[in-house]
Amino acid sequence: MSQITILWFRRDLRLDDNPALQTALATSQRLIPVYIHAPEEAAPWSPGAASRWWLHHSLLALDQALRERGSRLWLARGESLATLRQLIAQTGATQVLWNRRYEPALSARDTAIKQALRADGLHCASTNAALLFEPWEIRNGSGLPYRVFSAFWRTCVKELYRQLPAPAPATLPPLGELSAGCDLAELALLPRHNWDHGLRETWTPGEAGAMQQAMTFLAQDLTSYATQRDVPGNVGTSRLSAALHFGDISPRRLLALVLAHGGEPTTDPWVRELGWREFAYHLLYHFPHTTTQPLDQRFAALPWRSAPEQLAAWQRGQTGIPLVDAGMRELWHTGWMHNRVRMVVASLLTKNLLLPWQLGAQWFWDTLVDADLAVNTASWQWTAGCGADAAPYFRVFNPVLQGERFDPAGVYVRRWCPELARLPDRVVHQPWAASAAILTAAGVRLGVNYPQPLVDLAASRREALAAWEMVKTA
Repeated sequence: MSQITILWFRRDLRLDDNPALQTALATSQRLIPVYIHAPEEAAPWSPGAASRWWLHHSLLALDQALRERGSRLWLARGESLATLRQLIAQTGATQVLWNRRYEPALSARDTAIKQALRADGLHCASTNAALLFEPWEIRNGSGLPYRVFSAFWRTCVKELYRQLPAPAPATLPPLGELSAGCDLAELALLPRHNWDHGLRETWTPGEAGAMQQAMTFLAQDLTSYATQRDVPGNVGTSRLSAALHFGDISPRRLLALVLAHGGEPTTDPWVRELGWREFAYHLLYHFPHTTTQPLDQRFAALPWRSAPEQLAAWQRGQTGIPLVDAGMRELWHTGWMHNRVRMVVASLLTKNLLLPWQLGAQWFWDTLVDADLAVNTASWQWTAGCGADAAPYFRVFNPVLQGERFDPAGVYVRRWCPELARLPDRVVHQPWAASAAILTAAGVRLGVNYPQPLVDLAASRREALAAWEMVKTA
């Protein structure tokens, strides 16, 4: 039994179903839970303000959970390997354990740290806490990575039950004598200005909040998910994406909860969305260049436009297209956007405005509480048409038709675009089609208190398709 183990927390901020923690408890008499706020994790994908806000509160919740079990979280700022070595020298630790991260730069960093610490004479091991399957485990019949989700998921479902989640321990070994480390406030994760009221009203980061959110969704919305998931005006989705990203809850635990609620994970449409998350990590691992470059290299030659004013209007929710504006305002206020609307706003940016998908991916990265490199990359490339299993480039989401289909009473648009609240349902998704009398009665002045449309949807669709034909035949 190893006398002293450092348990290095990263994006696994929970005690339930934490494989590295379970290994540490089985092999250690003294356990040192550590979180290092490391500068090397900021490049090239520095977390945005919404992500930092969530991280602060998840760390706070983790520390509280550790204290309730007789331990606490030791915090530090600094380069990871140097910090670990300092802590090893201070404590005499002989083992360092962690759960894996899969972002290309961090995976390489972790490999280097493991080699360095082993050379120092320590035992080091990493485990999988974030995924149902390691990205390298699932291969097609030729031994190659999948590029089509449906085939990938058919392989995955055969093995869904192979691992059961381990519960959180009731108690933990005491931390023992240890320097104080740094205070959570010193990590400077919270905004300097009080703009986060929307986040505070919407989210409860941490393991307990994630479990409560999961239990509420499974009890109230799982059975109706297939029909309600696309309705942005309803709470029809789990809203667990940020909790999964930060490791407040594990996908294995969610599978177990689905089973406990009478669901069948191999056919459940919500579990299939967990499968899409797995597929995104599969793609990131096998095609790491896709964070900035299209998987379909033909799109590198697409004549993307440069239009900073249009990009800024899209970011601010001032495109004059109600469903798009509602989504972008929801994102700014809550750090989250309904998935159906994410596809619509991404389609407008990449196809109607012909602005590069990388600009949209970067904005989502900066503003989403669930900003996840694998999922963000795969989703933007899917909508742009240049990724694996991509929507055909000629599939352009019409935001008017999407709004009329999935928000027919304008509930979602009226919530986030209150200046349109008095418009009749038939024109709330296209105020430019309303008569002057209707606009006046609703108090809408296009170009004054609500913008004129940034782009002609039909004409811009034709232009996008023409650009694609040029690339396809080049």
